[in-house]
This record gives sequence, structure tokens and C-alpha cells, in this order.
Amino acid sequence: MFRDALVIATKDLKIEIRSKVVTYQIIPLGLAVVLFFGISLNGSPDLLEKTGGGLYWIALLFTSLLAVSRSAAIESEDRAGEGLTLAGVDPAGMFLGKTLAVFAELTFVGILVGGALLLAFHLRLVGMPVLIVSGLLGIVGLASAGTIYGGLAGSTNIKDTILPLLYFPVVSPVVLAATRAWELSLGGHAGQSGVWVRILFVFALIYCVVGIIFYERILEI
Repeated sequence: MFRDALVIATKDLKIEIRSKVVTYQIIPLGLAVVLFFGISLNGSPDLLEKTGGGLYWIALLFTSLLAVSRSAAIESEDRAGEGLTLAGVDPAGMFLGKTLAVFAELTFVGILVGGALLLAFHLRLVGMPVLIVSGLLGIVGLASAGTIYGGLAGSTNIKDTILPLLYFPVVSPVVLAATRAWELSLGGHAGQSGVWVRILFVFALIYCVVGIIFYERILEI
């Protein structure tokens, strides 16, 4: 399973690097969301300190939708997913591999977007351990849930429009918990964010377990 996951993740990342979708579409979208929302708040340091976590996770939410759509499109084109299954690739390994690829993309985008947010609006970088842990758990939740629902949407003829309807409600608890953890941390109250970090861990674990168990059935739909 893990060997198949590494193969699938490597394949997807190589495809994305060649296509330059991350460079020309996903990263600019994340930066644009941060810039536009930041400007709409008039660049107020106090207000941005309170809403910086929300800005960051809204940006990641929208960029994750593009990343998930791309990941699903790779397997839906010419029904490549079925071909991999027939070739003996473990569906659980396929799920983990695609999740890992999306996780890597979102982590890279998240670092750039977070850096832009800190530099552009001069936010204080406090509570770094909480920011890192909650950030990674949140991205795992987005990537794993996105892989599941990207696979479901890919089996329909309206995948481009139905994916947001499936994806956004499911990942809303992840975005809300991650936002609260970041807001508390950036506000100097990192010690109070433990419950939100635990919520992120639970949702990330649930999505990963569900994907590992049911991804084969999703591919058969």
C-alpha cells in the first residue's frame, strides 16, 4: 500500500510540475485572496491580527479546490484510475498517494501564502508550534477529504460544478477549527488552542481512515 502511495504521489507531482498549474493558477489564487481581503479590511493591524487566521484558511480553502480538481482530473481522463486498479495498484495506496500529492502542493502554497500574509500586513509571528501543527493537520484534512470527494465528483458528468457543493460543507469544520487555532495563536493565546488542534486531528484521522477503507468503492461508482 505504501509503495503504491509513493508511486502515485510521485506521478501526480511530476504531472503538476510539468503542467505548471500550481505556479500559474493555484499560487496566484491564494495570493490574490489574501491581498483582496486584506485590502478590504483597510490594512488595519489590529483587525488583521484578529482575522489573519481566517484570511489564511480562506485562501487555502479556495486553492485546495483547484488542487483537488486537478488531482481528480488526472485519474478521470481516459479513466486512468480504472487502469491503475486493473494494473494491480492498491486503491488504498492510490488514495494515500493522491492525498500526499495534494498535501505537498498545499503545504508549498501555504508557506508562500503565509509568508505573504505576514510580510504584507506585518502580523506578529507568535505561537509558532501551534501554527505549524494546526496548519499541517488542517492541510491533511483538506487533502484527504478532497481526494475522497474529488473521486466521487469525477464519476459524474458535472464534476466541475458538483465538487464545490460536495467539498465545502465537508471541510468546513476543518477550516473553522484551523481558523480558531490560528486566531488564538496569532493573538498570543496559543495555550487555549488545544481543543481546536484536537478537533483537527480527529477530522484528519476520520477522513484518512474513510478514504483508505472506501476508496475502492468510490472508484467503482
